[in-house]
Amino acid sequence: MVLSTLPGVGERLAKKITDHFGGEEEAIASLRSGDIARIAEIEGVSPKRALNLARIIAGESGSFLATKESERLHRALLADIGKFASCAATRERMQLLMPVENPNERRRKVAQAMEFALQHPERIENLAELFQNLRQTRFNNERYERVVVSREPREHLKKWCRVLQPGEGETWKDYSVFKSVTWIGAGAPDTAPDGWVVLPKNAKSELILPERTIDWFRHNIRTLSAVVDIVKMAEHDESEHAFINALNETVLGLQQLPQLLNSIDDQGDLDHIAEVKDKLWKKAKSLESQVNDEVAQAMNEQKMDLSGQELLDALSDGAAFQRKLKQATEDVITEAMQKATKALGEMLEGTGVRCPYTIFTNDWPAKIVRKSIDELDHALELKLKAGQAQQLIDLARNLGPLREPCEEAVRSLIEFDQWVSIARWAVDRDCVLPELVDNGISIVEGRHLLLGCQPDPVTYGLGEAGDIEDQQSLALLTGANSGGKTTLLELLAHTCILAHMGLPVPAVSAKVGHVEALHILAKAGGTQSAGALEQTLVELASVVSDPTPKLILADELEAITEPGAGARIIAGMLLAAESQDDTTMMLVTHLAPAIIKATGRSDLRVDGIEASGLDSNLELMVDRTPKRNHLARSTPELIVKRLVERSNGHAQALFRDILTMFE
Repeated sequence: MVLSTLPGVGERLAKKITDHFGGEEEAIASLRSGDIARIAEIEGVSPKRALNLARIIAGESGSFLATKESERLHRALLADIGKFASCAATRERMQLLMPVENPNERRRKVAQAMEFALQHPERIENLAELFQNLRQTRFNNERYERVVVSREPREHLKKWCRVLQPGEGETWKDYSVFKSVTWIGAGAPDTAPDGWVVLPKNAKSELILPERTIDWFRHNIRTLSAVVDIVKMAEHDESEHAFINALNETVLGLQQLPQLLNSIDDQGDLDHIAEVKDKLWKKAKSLESQVNDEVAQAMNEQKMDLSGQELLDALSDGAAFQRKLKQATEDVITEAMQKATKALGEMLEGTGVRCPYTIFTNDWPAKIVRKSIDELDHALELKLKAGQAQQLIDLARNLGPLREPCEEAVRSLIEFDQWVSIARWAVDRDCVLPELVDNGISIVEGRHLLLGCQPDPVTYGLGEAGDIEDQQSLALLTGANSGGKTTLLELLAHTCILAHMGLPVPAVSAKVGHVEALHILAKAGGTQSAGALEQTLVELASVVSDPTPKLILADELEAITEPGAGARIIAGMLLAAESQDDTTMMLVTHLAPAIIKATGRSDLRVDGIEASGLDSNLELMVDRTPKRNHLARSTPELIVKRLVERSNGHAQALFRDILTMFE
């Protein structure tokens, strides 16, 4: 796929996207995973445009949601399901959950997740908690001190470090002024200077800039900890459930990841070398004092017996006396110095640096040979630099090949959490997977989930999916104000959207016929001007006369113009819709008698939701399930009766007078 061929994406934007992600393949993978926030980081790409691009890449452009009201209900459903998502990355990915042509694969995954959630509620909650650590992976936006020297251009690296091409006659020595260098290809030194990495011409990218490779793992350590947890679970999981098997497959090939992640900050011998280097001079001065103290103490315990003649000889020959004194003290001093030298040698063990034979001068009092300690310090510094460079390249060599599998695993786990979230939502909301049929829609004890209160269950059907008496493709829905007509319309829309997304629906059972578009025509805002009315009628005509398989849910369209004309217009629209074999339509209306009269038909289906009175709290008592083939009144007198009870003074008297007019 070429980004520039996508709708609304030209060469310029395609280059911006490619540069942002570091390559077209990386860009497409990220778009497909629903990483909308990262797409929206690109200059000139809004979050809405980023979402549209991601949906196009995922093959889900949204043509099913044919009206703004359809889109609004779809967003509301995703927001409700998103409350059960473990992390923001999962909620973001859910934006790609659009109705699709063939939802069978999604239904399979959701069915597995729901079955596992019902059988193992504790494990599903544990997974949800574990997935809280998931994030979309990112590179750290940092430039590195390393200089890459290559005779071939390496343009893609210039964003992250300095890249140089040797000029004619230049050798590696011309670049020895740089502390950290990656030399690629011919002309490299036989022995790499400290901090240098020498690589062949075809070196893998993760080794060229090893700091960036390792930083990717450090930067994403929280997310990778979730991957590690799944790797460890997979090693000991004996479950044969297809759901868990699918989870374990997401981390195949990453068995070494736990150990390698632990090694990132495990310096091993380097920590020891650094510690010895830090303590070297302090230790040397301590040993110097120790030798002098030990010799002084030992000499306090020594006695020298001199005869009178020896005293006279000492007076006449001072050198001879000095030799005798040295003889008496030499063994004590030598032993103390050897002991101190041995102690320094023991401290240097494990560093790869050997202690000199002696670190003291021959003078007394004992003094450390400064040059010897300086040489030790320099040797430790060289070992430290060489070890760090080698460890860096070894880590990058081991971790580099795991980066792309880790990225893929994270994307897979975020998708997996999507199914976990949907299963948790479905179990909490008592949802079931609907039966997919050819035509119509039917729900048994369906519940509108977004009312903010406990919904009353409703049973209703249209078209071939309905019961025998409910198989008409078109129905007028009449009834009481606040009786639940619009709520039923939205419930049917929810059911249709969720079913075509491959997701469960809030009902005891349901059947949903395949359609290519859902048209929700919301209440008109009032009588329209001639121009607006004309535009509305053109739009309505194009919807009802289109042979495309569709579900039309219309709410009180009569407000587009005066009632008499509105009834005749709607009657014509209904007859046009009825003539389309693959169209199912429900119209909420208060003008059913006038519409029926205008059609000249006596067999149009009319259902009604009727209020039977007011309860003790002055709330309408309504059976939310419509009565079939029943013209229900709007019962405005009940609303007026409630106003009589809830008002006072002149207003109450007025409402009481109005109420008598209904008698």
